Amino acid sequence: MAISGMTGFGRAEGALAGWSWAAEARSVNGRNLEVRFRGPPGFEGLERAAREGAQGRFQRGQVTVGVQARRAEGGVAVRINFEQLERYLAAGEAYVGAGRAAPPNLDGLLALRGVVEAEDAIQDPDALAELEAAMAASIGAALDGLLSARREEGASLLPVLMGQLDRIAELTAQARDTAAGQPAAIKARFEARLKELAGEAASEERIVQEAAAMAVKADVREELDRLAGHVDAARALLSGDGAVGRRLDFLTQEFMREANTLCSKSALGALTATGLDLKATIEQFREQVQNVE
Repeated sequence: MAISGMTGFGRAEGALAGWSWAAEARSVNGRNLEVRFRGPPGFEGLERAAREGAQGRFQRGQVTVGVQARRAEGGVAVRINFEQLERYLAAGEAYVGAGRAAPPNLDGLLALRGVVEAEDAIQDPDALAELEAAMAASIGAALDGLLSARREEGASLLPVLMGQLDRIAELTAQARDTAAGQPAAIKARFEARLKELAGEAASEERIVQEAAAMAVKADVREELDRLAGHVDAARALLSGDGAVGRRLDFLTQEFMREANTLCSKSALGALTATGLDLKATIEQFREQVQNVE
C-alpha cells in the first residue's frame, strides 16, 4: 500500500567553488500538478531541473521549489555597465534640459537597474555547468525529501480512510437489514390510511396491490448494492500504487448520490437515520480524500 499525500517539505544544501546554497521544496493540495520556481540569477537551467524533477515524482499538488545561493565574501567583483548608464543619461537628457527633472546624482544613477553588476557570474562555461549541475542535484534531493514527506502523510491517511470505508460498509449492511422491513411498514401505513378514508369498503386485494406498487418504488436494494460495490472499489484503489486521489474523489460523489437516493426512498425512520449517518461518514471520507495525491 503506497498512497501519497500532497503536503510536505524537503530541503538540501550544497557548496562548490566558493558558492553555497540551499534548495527547498514544499507542496500543498491541488487538483493538478503546478510547479513554481524561484532561483538565483544566472542559473537559468535550474528552473528546468526543478520542473522536470517535480513532474517525474508527482502527479498532483502545488509544488514550490526555491534555491538561495551566495558566493563567499571576497569572491564577488563589481563593475559598472557604462553602456547601460549612458542609455539612462540619454533618456533623461531632454527632461533635464527642459527643467522637468533635476540633474541625476551619482547615487541615483548607481541604484538604477543594470548599472552596477556583480561579476559573480562564472566566465568558464564548464565551471558554470558543473556548479549548476551540483545545484540541480540539491534540488533533486529536496524533491526526494518532499516525496518522502508526502508518502509519510499517505501512510498516516491510509488507516483513517480504511476505517471510514469500514464504517460505510457497516452502515450499508445495517441499512439493508432495516430496509427489509419497508414493504410491511408501507402496507400497514397504506392500509390504515385507506381504511381511514374508505372504511370497510377498502378491499384487501386493493391494499395489497397499491402497497406492492409503493414498495417497488421504495426498493433500495439497487442503491445498497452500488454502495457495497463502491466500497470494494475504494479499498482496491487504496491497496494499489500510484496517484488515486482523482478516482477516489469521483467515488465519493457516487457514494453520496446513492446515500441521497436511499434517504429519499426511505419509508422508515430508522432507515432514514442510517442514511443520514452514511452521508455524514461519506462527507468525512471526502474531506480526507482531498489530501490524497
